[in-house]
Amino acid sequence: MLNTNQADKIFIIGLPRTGTTSICASLLKLGYRVAHTAYTRRCMCDAQVIADTPIFCDYQTLAEQYPNAKFIYLIRDLTLWLPSIRQLLQRMHKNITRKDGGFNPILKRCYQSVFAPFTLDKFSQDEFLIKCYQQHYQIAVNFFVNRKTDLLIIDISEKDSFHQMLTYLNVHDLALVNKINNFERMNIRGKITAWNKIKDNNKIDSNLK
Repeated sequence: MLNTNQADKIFIIGLPRTGTTSICASLLKLGYRVAHTAYTRRCMCDAQVIADTPIFCDYQTLAEQYPNAKFIYLIRDLTLWLPSIRQLLQRMHKNITRKDGGFNPILKRCYQSVFAPFTLDKFSQDEFLIKCYQQHYQIAVNFFVNRKTDLLIIDISEKDSFHQMLTYLNVHDLALVNKINNFERMNIRGKITAWNKIKDNNKIDSNLK
């Protein structure tokens, strides 16, 4: 099993539908304790790797709280990201905007912040979604301009991205790496439940009490 520093954190700060599940699954196999979303203080403390909500929204605050953390920003070809994120936002709209329950309040806050205004009409517009994507990316790049060694930007569909990640994280266990030499494609064709099906002792429950 990988020897990882218990004090360090790895935050995946790319937007939804950029490969967060795939990178989380790979890091799980590498021996990290991983949470794909974190909604409690206990989960945030216990997990070494955290992605999605609230990370893509709150990474600046987390960078202050965890000064030794590493951040990985996932990018994706916009022609592939647009139909995928549109489908996700349309599917989630009702439960994010309802006042009588629905999704976790943290999830609601993050999506409504990054994709504001959170309306079905806006989701149908490529220009709006592209603006959300580019604005989120630029803000992140600007935030890390004076600490560039803390940020890795990768597209997991590119053949060298997995090894870029390993180098960035100083992973040198060749025997382990040889078994996991690329990112597994997950949640393709609009699916969103692949993470729920993974069974691993290092998988951290997002709602861990």
